[in-house]
Amino acid sequence: MTGKIIILNGPSSAGKTTLALALQKQFDVPFIRFSFDLFLENRVLPMHQISNGTFVWGDMRPAVFNGLHQCLPALASAGNNVIFDHIIEQKAWLAQLVQLLAEFDVYFVGLHCALAELERREQQRGNRRTGDARADLEIVHRFGTYDLELNSEQSAEKNAAVLIAEWKNRSHPSAFQQMANLI
Repeated sequence: MTGKIIILNGPSSAGKTTLALALQKQFDVPFIRFSFDLFLENRVLPMHQISNGTFVWGDMRPAVFNGLHQCLPALASAGNNVIFDHIIEQKAWLAQLVQLLAEFDVYFVGLHCALAELERREQQRGNRRTGDARADLEIVHRFGTYDLELNSEQSAEKNAAVLIAEWKNRSHPSAFQQMANLI
């Protein structure tokens, strides 16, 4: 039995991780959380060498994100339900995800947030480069269509309850299935 996948797409500091954690608490089935932030938080990348210029992040980046995306079908094929919080920066990334996940039940969620709030959160976090949220906001919602769109200025708990209710009553074809038909 394959797992189900929920993809939370939104700019940096939009609250994707906070929503993912709220979803885990409220769901009546187990979901694991997966994101690029886990690579950063757990020192998966050779950050010292990237920082000092020994390794060039721009050269490494395509392979890292390609591998990150390929983890999703592996996790779901093994029977894991997955909440993937991500910033889909490129149309090619969405196309890759649609192709990789064509056989899976994918629920695609857009998480929105006003620029002023994103910038406030970015500053408050202190572990993000100033301007990343603004740059992300300009591109992240340009590609594809969603099954559900939420505003993260609502509480994560409320958004999680709405998402779970909508997910349980989801219709087919899903946004990913519809996009797969166009590729």
